[in-house]
Amino acid sequence: MNKAITDGVVFQPTPFEDGLNVWSSQDGTPGSNTYDSSSTAAFVPADQDFGGCLELQKTSSTTKLRFMGQTPMEPGCYLLVKAKVKLISGAFPSVRIAGWAGKANNAPVTGVTVVGPSKTLTSYGQVVEVRAIVGSGNRGGVDMAWGKDAAYGHLGLDLTGPNGGIVRIDDITIEDISTLYVDELMGAVDVRDFGAVGDGVTDDHDAFEAADTAANGREVLVPEGTFFVGGSITFQNRVRFVGTLDMPVDARLTLLKDFNLPSYIDAFGDEVLAFKKAFQSLLNFNDHESLDMGGRRVQLIEPLDLQAAVHNRTQFNTRRVIRNGMFQADPSTAWDSEAVTATATYSNSNGLRLTNVTNAASIQPGSLITGSGVGREVYATSVDVAGQEITISRPLFDAEGTQPFTFTRHKYMLDFSGFAKNSYLQFDDVEFQGNARASHVLLPNAGLCFHFRDCHFNRPNFKCVTSPGSACQGLMFDRCQFLSAESQLRVQDRVSIVFNSNKNDIKIRDCRIQHFRHFGVICGTGSVISGNHWFHGDGEPQGERVAGLIFTRPNAVALITSNYIDNNYIEWTNEHDSTPDFSNQFSFGGMTITGNIFLAIDVAPWFNFLVVKPYGTGHTISGLNFSGNVFRMFSGNIDRVEGVNTTYADLDRSRFKNVVFEGNTYSAINEPAFNPCTLEHSEPSDSSIWTMNFAPYMPFGAQTRTVESVVANDKIRSGGSVVGDMPYCLTGVGPNQDQVKLGWKQASRGKVVVTARCDSPT
Repeated sequence: MNKAITDGVVFQPTPFEDGLNVWSSQDGTPGSNTYDSSSTAAFVPADQDFGGCLELQKTSSTTKLRFMGQTPMEPGCYLLVKAKVKLISGAFPSVRIAGWAGKANNAPVTGVTVVGPSKTLTSYGQVVEVRAIVGSGNRGGVDMAWGKDAAYGHLGLDLTGPNGGIVRIDDITIEDISTLYVDELMGAVDVRDFGAVGDGVTDDHDAFEAADTAANGREVLVPEGTFFVGGSITFQNRVRFVGTLDMPVDARLTLLKDFNLPSYIDAFGDEVLAFKKAFQSLLNFNDHESLDMGGRRVQLIEPLDLQAAVHNRTQFNTRRVIRNGMFQADPSTAWDSEAVTATATYSNSNGLRLTNVTNAASIQPGSLITGSGVGREVYATSVDVAGQEITISRPLFDAEGTQPFTFTRHKYMLDFSGFAKNSYLQFDDVEFQGNARASHVLLPNAGLCFHFRDCHFNRPNFKCVTSPGSACQGLMFDRCQFLSAESQLRVQDRVSIVFNSNKNDIKIRDCRIQHFRHFGVICGTGSVISGNHWFHGDGEPQGERVAGLIFTRPNAVALITSNYIDNNYIEWTNEHDSTPDFSNQFSFGGMTITGNIFLAIDVAPWFNFLVVKPYGTGHTISGLNFSGNVFRMFSGNIDRVEGVNTTYADLDRSRFKNVVFEGNTYSAINEPAFNPCTLEHSEPSDSSIWTMNFAPYMPFGAQTRTVESVVANDKIRSGGSVVGDMPYCLTGVGPNQDQVKLGWKQASRGKVVVTARCDSPT
C-alpha cells in the first residue's frame, strides 16, 4: 500500500527554494511564526553537499522547524521522515525529527510522542541523516505512534542542546512506507494502526472498534501483546489473534465471523475463560444459535458456574446448542463434596418446604438431602437464609416433625444452578470426563427441554445429570453413552446415578449405560424410555442386584419399550409422596412395559425384574401392560419376574384393574406370570366341584377375580352320559384366594380349558 500512488496523496513538503513562508519556527499551525525574512535563517542556493538548502542558527533551547502544510495521517499509513544536516560553525547541537499531531477538528492530539530519535553533531562539515517513522499504530520501528485520532501533522525537525551553532539542512523528505507494515495475509487490518497499545493497561476498546469498522470485510489482526478491552465489543469481520485480550467479567466479546471456541481460546489464551466468554456471547443474542467447540478439550479444576459467566442473565429461554468438544475434570480439592447436617421441621401440609432450618447459611442450593423419611434424589432447590426455610424438589414420605437432615453438595463440571430458569439448551457430541473426581451437569432450578444428543458421560464420581428443581421438564437423552467409574465394585457398593427427574415428559432413547448404581430416578409422568441398554451387574456369585430405573410416582404414565435391561430391575414406588397411604388419588397404574429384553446372570432365586414397592397402605394396581418381553437367566433360575417389596406396605390385590401379562417369553423362570391366564384341567372322576389352582401364574401373587371363558376340551361325562350343561364359576377361593372352582349340576368328569384373570373388567 502506498497512498501517494494509489490515492494520489501528497506527503512531500515544498523545497526551501520555494520560500520560507511555509516553514514555521513554532508548531506549524496556522498563525505561527515563520522563517520568512528571519535574521536566523536563510536559503543557500548552492551548497556543495546539498545544492539548495536552509541555513539555520540555533538560538533557543529547542529550535523548531515545521512545515506548515498539513501532512495527512490515517490508520494504516506509515511515513518515513528524513533530513540531512551538517554543522557549519559554533556549538555542537543535537538534531531530531519532530512534529505536531492534529485532529480533524484542528485540536491537538495529546498524550502521543511527537519527537524521534536524537543525534548529536560532533564535527563540522559532516553530513548526518536523521530519520523517524510516524504513523497511527504502535508497530515495530514506529517512533511516533499518533493513534487513530490523528488526521494530519506538521512535520519537520528540532535542534536541541547548546545555542550558537549554525547548521545547514537539506530539503526534508516524507515517504509513505506503509507497505512495510502490510500483514503477511493480504487484506489484514492491524488494531495498532488505530491506536491499540497492547500493554495490558491502556483501554484499547475504541481502537478495536475503529479497526473493525475500517476492515469492511478484511481480517482484523490483533498482534502480539495483551490488549485490555474495557467494554463489550462485537467484531463484524474475521479476527486473527496473535496477542490476547483482557476484559472485565461483564464485558462481552462477540465474534460474528469466528464464533467458535478455538477463536475464543486464541483471544484469551485460556480455555476455561474462553468458554465462559463464548457462552456469555451465546446467551446474548449474537446472531448464532450454536457454539462449536471445534473438538477442543476444556480442562477444569473447579466447577464452571455458567450463570456467573453470563452475568447479566438469570433466565434464558431460547434454543441454544453447544457441540463438538470435551470437558475434563483435572485434580483439585474444589471437586470435594461438602456436607452439612442441620435440624429442620417438615409438615405434610407444606410438602415442598423445610422450616426452622438451623445453620441455613451453610446449606447450598442443589444439595442432596438425606435423612429419615426422605426418598431418593431429593434436593434443596433454594435456600432462604433469613427465613430459615428451604424449598425442596420432592415431598418426604415419612418425616413429619423436627429431625436432623444431611445436605450434601456434590460438585459439577457444568453448574447451571445459578439460573432461575433456562430452557432449550442442547448439547451435541460433547464428552463429559469426570475422572471419578466430579459430577457432570447440574441443571437450573427451572426450565424446559434440556437435550443431550450423541454425548459421552464418562466416570462421574456421583452424578451425570442432576435436576434440583423443575428444569428436567421434557429432558431428553438421545444416543448417549454413560460409563461409570465403579465397574470394579460390587453392585451394592456403587453410588453413582445417571440422572434424576422431578417433572414430566422425559425422553430417553437409544442410550448405553454401564455399571452405575441406578440408571434413573424418575418422578414425573409421560416418560418414554426406548431402545436403551443398561447393565449393572458384577461378578459376585448370586450377587445383589439393585434397580436400574426407579419410578417414584404411582401413576407413572410411562412407556418402557424395546430396551435391554441387563442385571437390574425396574422399581415402582410412591416414595415422593408426603401422604403415601392410599386415599382418593391414583394408585399404581399407567405403566407400559413392552418388547424389552430382560437378562440376569447368577442371581438369587428371589430376584425380580419388576418390583412394586408401596410406601403406604391401601394401594393397588390399575393399569399395567407387561407384554411381549423376553426373559433370560444364566447360571440358575429365578422364581418370578415380578414381585412386591413389602418393607412399608403390601398391595391390595382385591382391586386390581386392567393388568395385562401376555406374550412374554420366559426362560429359566420357575413361575411365569400370565394375565389373562389359561389353564387346562382334567377331572378324572365324577365330581360336582372342580378346583383349579392359578397361584403360580397370577401376577404379584394376585387373586383370581374373573373367569373369561370355560371351554370343554373333551366330552364332559356323568356316569355313562354326556353332560351338556355349563358349570358356574367361583373366583377368589382357597386360602390365598387364587383358585377357581367350577360347579356342575351333577357330578361329572372330563377336561376343560379355563381362562381367568387377576383383575376386574371395570
